[in-house]
Amino acid sequence: MYSTTKPAMPCGIDGIVRSRVMNRRHLLFGATATAAAGTGLYLAGRGPSYPQAVAPLRTELAAHSDTDMAYLVHHAVLAANSHNTQPWLFRTGQRHIEIAPDRRRQTPVVDPDNHHLFASLGCAAENLSLAALAAGANANIAFVSNTAGLRVDLERTNPARDPLFAAIRNRQCTRADYDGRDVDTANLTMLEQAAAVPGCRVSLLTEKPVVEKVLDLIVAANSAQIEDPAFMRELKSWIRFNAASAVATGDGLYAACSGNPTLPTWLGTRLFDRVVTAEGENAKCISQIRSAAGIAIFVSDANDPAHWVQAGRSYQRFALQATLLGIKHAFLNQPVEVAAFRPQLASLLGIGAKRPDLVVRFGYGPDMPMSMRRPLADVMTAL
Repeated sequence: MYSTTKPAMPCGIDGIVRSRVMNRRHLLFGATATAAAGTGLYLAGRGPSYPQAVAPLRTELAAHSDTDMAYLVHHAVLAANSHNTQPWLFRTGQRHIEIAPDRRRQTPVVDPDNHHLFASLGCAAENLSLAALAAGANANIAFVSNTAGLRVDLERTNPARDPLFAAIRNRQCTRADYDGRDVDTANLTMLEQAAAVPGCRVSLLTEKPVVEKVLDLIVAANSAQIEDPAFMRELKSWIRFNAASAVATGDGLYAACSGNPTLPTWLGTRLFDRVVTAEGENAKCISQIRSAAGIAIFVSDANDPAHWVQAGRSYQRFALQATLLGIKHAFLNQPVEVAAFRPQLASLLGIGAKRPDLVVRFGYGPDMPMSMRRPLADVMTAL
């Protein structure tokens, strides 16, 4: 899909920041959003508002037993996942749960080898294990196969709440500019310790010169993606331009969650190709990285689905610890999604032939709307 030759590095990043692309984009979106306000965008009276629809997903539940499967899956589906595709199916037995990949929710352009899909399964498994412990069970997570996914066996124990469990309901990827404050050494250490899982490690980059080198790769890879029509079609298919669409599907990237105006779907789909440009999106990436405290890069020991799951588990623990500390985070995975840029990122990290798994910016920033999740009935079946 992409050239295997060494890509040219972007130039003139500061010029991109100073460009007027973002101003034009905001003016365009602002005008159309105002025009759309009278079109019944939120379908008032036809269903719950977005906050009403999201609230039950974030409600604290009580476990009825150590094998309360609905309780466990309720927490599992709040995990991070690529494009909010929620690419998982939960099959429940008497004392075990299978977490299988939902192949209908693959994203073959951005994720052709299902790396992000298996990392998403790892995120869900980590949430499930924390919920199981709170309910009185140890969750023994095992990778089964590329087709079957994971098996989680539940072994009875005394209920205990890992501190990370409390963050499950509030964790989110915050797609906004942060405030530029540093994260102190003690909190960085806590993030590293939380992310420690077998088979994966995290590197926290806070030195500005190193961060700028990663930023160069993000911008170059982002440009490659936006110039790919297939990538743009796939991305657009997962964007929910308004609350009604987000609530109806229960998935996807709701515009308001990333600070964008909400629009009728017909208008959003038409404007998307005009306003989402490499120059404008690169300016956004630059602003987001330079307002962050640093970048976390997750690297697993081997490049296979079992280790991609571990990378997901590591990231999920990092994200939950960050939430407890009031630290925001969001993915900027472009240089791991575009295969031609992975060797350069690996070289920058000094990891040899290993594959970087996930790139995450972190720092202090605002709260944003929470994303939707599908009903448990759509993802959960009994064996």
